[in-house]
Amino acid sequence: MYFKKKNSYLRYAIHIALPMSKEITDSLLKRHDLAIGSFYFHQHHMVAEIKEGVTCTYEQAKDMLALGKKYYGNTKPFVYISNRKNSYSFDPTSHFKTMSMFPNLKGYGVVVYDRIKLDIAKMEHSFVKITVPARIFDSLDHAIAWVDELIFMD
Repeated sequence: MYFKKKNSYLRYAIHIALPMSKEITDSLLKRHDLAIGSFYFHQHHMVAEIKEGVTCTYEQAKDMLALGKKYYGNTKPFVYISNRKNSYSFDPTSHFKTMSMFPNLKGYGVVVYDRIKLDIAKMEHSFVKITVPARIFDSLDHAIAWVDELIFMD
């Protein structure tokens, strides 16, 4: 099921399972546990799991952003996946700063596990100008399969 927002790259999806390539599933470079959450850096995507109750601001995300630069620089294509296991919020104005830091960002995915988190993710996306393909998924596996579509089928 897709929910389209006119004139935007943003697409909400309860995405069907796609086969994952071995390169995607075996690509973990390193896990980093920071004050705001855990971050999993893979060859072509990163998975963020923010801690319960955190309000994520640009200042709090600086360490994660520095790690993103370390792994992907300005040229290596990658997809950012927010795995919303926990309830948290982010400062939408921070998004403007972070998007410009990563010209190599190819997609922005959000994984939600219930209807309330889906509604929250849709509301948050309405505040943020997304210039890359964006989708909401019901499982991390589906989001990672989407990475394959964006990176290797471009």
